[in-house]
Amino acid sequence: MSDDKEKKSGKKATSNVFTKLPQKLMQEMKEAFTMIDQNRDGLIDVSDLKEMYSNLGACPQDSVLQAMVKEATQLNFTGFLNLFSEKMSGTDPEETLRQAFQMFDADNTGYIPEEYMKDLLENMGDNFSKDEIRQTWKEAPISGGKVDYNAFVAKIKGKEQEEA
Repeated sequence: MSDDKEKKSGKKATSNVFTKLPQKLMQEMKEAFTMIDQNRDGLIDVSDLKEMYSNLGACPQDSVLQAMVKEATQLNFTGFLNLFSEKMSGTDPEETLRQAFQMFDADNTGYIPEEYMKDLLENMGDNFSKDEIRQTWKEAPISGGKVDYNAFVAKIKGKEQEEA
């Protein structure tokens, strides 16, 4: 039935994702999209993801990257927002934080090398200052040069105090 309406009006249904997200978050998502869209063609494809991960020092298999791109039929900015919105709706904030760290754990070990994480904090997104990193490292569960991000997420979310 909605297809009939679209045909009659000559217009496609538009996403209301633009009305769901706060303006500040929309701007941050635009910046993230632009950082990922390495070839600046307005679409995120396997080559963009490969380049982005390479810049982060990771080399996931092509099949992993292809699976990521397959999640959206066309990953332009609107598709990117829709995918983000779908993933975030009803999502546990603790799990979201864990998944953010997990993106940088290519082997899915639960640990991120300390120097790699420092580099990410200094050079990606809202860059941390040396002092902010020092403060973060006071609280971070680091052992053997690796950050245990599952324990770190628990600490950030206050679970550590609840269990004590």
